Amino acid sequence: MPSFTRFGNELYTGARSYDIVGRSRVWYAVAATMIVLSLAILGFKGINPGIEFRGGSEFTLSNVANTSGDAAREVLAQQGITEAARITTVGSNSLRIQTTEMDAEQVATVRSALAEAYDIELTNVTSTFIGPTWGQDVTNKALQGLVIFLVLVSVVMAAYFRTWKMSAAAVTALIHDVIVTVGLYALVGFEVTPASVIGFLTILGYSLYDTVVVFDKVRENTARIFDQDRVTYAEAANLAVNQTLVRSINTSVVGVLPVASILFVGTILLGAGTLRDIALALFIGMIVSTYSSIFIATPLLVTLRTREDKVRNHTGRVLRNRAERAARGEGTSDLMAATVLGTTVIPGGHLGQAAQPKRRKRDQR
Repeated sequence: MPSFTRFGNELYTGARSYDIVGRSRVWYAVAATMIVLSLAILGFKGINPGIEFRGGSEFTLSNVANTSGDAAREVLAQQGITEAARITTVGSNSLRIQTTEMDAEQVATVRSALAEAYDIELTNVTSTFIGPTWGQDVTNKALQGLVIFLVLVSVVMAAYFRTWKMSAAAVTALIHDVIVTVGLYALVGFEVTPASVIGFLTILGYSLYDTVVVFDKVRENTARIFDQDRVTYAEAANLAVNQTLVRSINTSVVGVLPVASILFVGTILLGAGTLRDIALALFIGMIVSTYSSIFIATPLLVTLRTREDKVRNHTGRVLRNRAERAARGEGTSDLMAATVLGTTVIPGGHLGQAAQPKRRKRDQR
């Protein structure tokens, strides 16, 4: 633990630094590849919609001695139901059978046949009918909620950070998270249920929270960036990502571990159900969100900002100043550590207060 603490301190002070912003093209390529693969999975394999979305009849058998689905398939075949049923073991002594839509008479007949086939009381066999219209309504509401959320997030972030570019970078990261999470969810093959949709929408808030924390540090580091000529906007933003890196890792680990436990319990111990559906969406989404807040949101923000004339001119001035210092033999390694907010981050591993203004006066002499 002390070594990890020292690692975090070195990242915060600039004694150790990873060039995350400078390798933005690599992260963009990785993100683009993940999006293309996710869309390909959705296009060729598609999602596995639950009965709540496709409609149909569902039977739940409790206290069965044999959880094999063979007897259920035989019963359905005898009733003339040719479409393959989805039979899932729930826990250690229950079965869930999902079929196409049946009328009331068919439901009663199948219910009695299942009770006889599994040698259980009729009261242990429950039936539910869900129409496709209800599933379509759920889908529409989920999409409406997603669009409204993205619009509100864009407006609020643009007002909070006073720049649309931070808002655009954050929303782009959110869209990346949704597409990749849904694609990986489809690859696993779990059913998409209302619980899954809740999980997808929940990760948006998690991703946004992590991104806002990083952006807050970026804003702090670049608040007076144009008042000095030692550090570029990109270097100050990269320092911010490094300073929040340990916090992002800790938050992700703390969040993913309980979700992984829920996913294990829901999949292995309890079988299919709400726990498994929502836990898988959260598990994938939280990991993807952590990646996007570090490797997509901030590099994209820097890409957008460096196209501004003011930022581009400042970067040129910093690089010329650095080259002049190197020509005078003053060296440039210390200058790369970064000076932000009147505080010089020294490679030795500590923060020195406002040494920059004095150095500037000395240079002018």
